[in-house]
Amino acid sequence: MAPNRTYPPPAVMGTESIMSKKAHGTSAVPVQANLRWKVDQEVADRICNFNRHYAEYSGYFQKVPEFLKEADETSADKEVTFYDSNTGKALFHAPRGRTMEQFLAESRNHGWPSFRDAEVNWDYVRVLPNGETVSVDGTHLGHNLPDKNGSRYCINLVCVAGRPDGECSAQS
Repeated sequence: MAPNRTYPPPAVMGTESIMSKKAHGTSAVPVQANLRWKVDQEVADRICNFNRHYAEYSGYFQKVPEFLKEADETSADKEVTFYDSNTGKALFHAPRGRTMEQFLAESRNHGWPSFRDAEVNWDYVRVLPNGETVSVDGTHLGHNLPDKNGSRYCINLVCVAGRPDGECSAQS
């Protein structure tokens, strides 16, 4: 993990208080009951709400056929929106400034969906000084692992498999 630092704009820095204990781990609510792409709900809840350092296994997203099908069927002029698995807020939009194949190739290379600054919705995403990337509502998303091309947000698919506000339902 990165030492404490400040990441360059457009990254929006957050503080540890975002990840303080709440009603359901670091979030006020559990993950949605009807997560997209049939991702594992139990794994999603553990990683999103009761975890600060661990991740789904490397390559998990490549074993989710529903996600790969949606990515493959996304036309060149469209993008996929990735929603917070707890709240349904839009957190990432990809691809932006590159093709879907480039997005998927970089993600395969690193083992997790890998987003760049232009693909992040900074209204709802924050980067903590140690690189942990979180939602403003306390959902652990992944980590910022910069490379020669700038900030690279390696994000757990289970944490961004939510449904949009209004379409979601909390776990029972």
